[in-house]
Amino acid sequence: MAKGTVKGLILVAMLLAVFWSTAVLQAEASDLEQPVFNVITIDAAITPAAADYIVKSINEVRVSGGAGLVIQLDTPGGLDTAMRDIVKAILNSSVPVVVYVAPSGGRAASAGVMITMAAHVAVMAPGTNIGAAHPVAMGLGGKMDETMEKKVVNDAVAYTVGIAERRGRNTEWAEAVVRESVSITAEEALRENVIDMMALNLQDLLSQMDGREIELPSGTVTLSTAGAVLHQKSMGFRDKILTTLANPNIAYLLLLIGLAGLYFEFSNPGSILPGVVGAMSLLLAFFAMQTLPVNYAGVLLIIFAVILFVAEIMITSYGMLSVAGIISLALGSLLLFDSPDPALRVSFKVMIPAVVLVSLFFITIIGLAVKAHGRKPATGAEGMIGATGRAVAPVHRQGGRVFVTGSYWNAVSSRDIEEGTTVRVTAVKGLTLEVEPLETDT
Repeated sequence: MAKGTVKGLILVAMLLAVFWSTAVLQAEASDLEQPVFNVITIDAAITPAAADYIVKSINEVRVSGGAGLVIQLDTPGGLDTAMRDIVKAILNSSVPVVVYVAPSGGRAASAGVMITMAAHVAVMAPGTNIGAAHPVAMGLGGKMDETMEKKVVNDAVAYTVGIAERRGRNTEWAEAVVRESVSITAEEALRENVIDMMALNLQDLLSQMDGREIELPSGTVTLSTAGAVLHQKSMGFRDKILTTLANPNIAYLLLLIGLAGLYFEFSNPGSILPGVVGAMSLLLAFFAMQTLPVNYAGVLLIIFAVILFVAEIMITSYGMLSVAGIISLALGSLLLFDSPDPALRVSFKVMIPAVVLVSLFFITIIGLAVKAHGRKPATGAEGMIGATGRAVAPVHRQGGRVFVTGSYWNAVSSRDIEEGTTVRVTAVKGLTLEVEPLETDT
């Protein structure tokens, strides 16, 4: 009877396992039948690191067989070269790419305009805005001569209008956003045929896109987004590092840390740690500068500032070299990143404290060094002068013996000195001291 019960329980367990496996496989098959859209977020300046992340995300969807990619965008703009890489990838994508300007309060400014207009489906959340894509000059003052400005503007107009024509969007506005730097709200963008729709959130976006026809390189495709699955993707560790380094504030601080670290190592050879930290910081700073609009005059001014601070230790300039160093550091910091876009420049909230701290650091080091140079030597022949001791034998012109600084010395004196008299060293000649009796002695 017990054996029969055990066999029955085993049979029931096996049946339950079969039913469970079947249900799981059916659920997985159902999920596989649903379209899957990957979602990535870009909420910073458009840099080569951001461009690389977007291009890789598009390729990932293509390789995995996903239904498309949604780029949630909030950007103040960025580098023209990085923007063009993104637009090229979107226009040639074999999978649908949706650009969703969100959340409310976000924007697609400057380079973000072209990226949004290049999307197969352009969407904005209420309370967002798009525009201000007039090209700006890089360099001190951000000015171009009339001929060069005309060439740059015409090129940007042709590029933006070409994107609008490709996607069937408002070409007149596309020209105005470049020539006149206009900016409009999400509602106006929808009314002016700049975007395709407005959506409150990602689910609302999927609902509105269902059944929409888009043009891919392979031909016309009808989107089926009903019941689609959204996979939120986050940056990998490498992409996060690259994006962090592409921040001009981080690059600037790494440059200062690197120079300070090398200064420590060169002034105190063998310290090792400051040299290692300084070298690593400089390498990371130079890597970051490859992805940013660097003005190398700014880099040279910062390096020159450090040279001036070091020279202040060696040369008596009564603070003039230090003042010049502070001015050079401030100017170098201002000119370091060659862009009128605030997102690609060092923030004053970072720059001002950094300049003050670095200046105070070097001025403190200079003060300590000058103080050390002015201090009476404590060792060697120079350190003996002025030292006091006791005559352990009579001292005269021909010789004698004294006890000074814990040692016995041969000594001479222009005056006869009796044994036991307190003496002061006036000169050192080889291993012989010239001494004189202290005036207080009688």
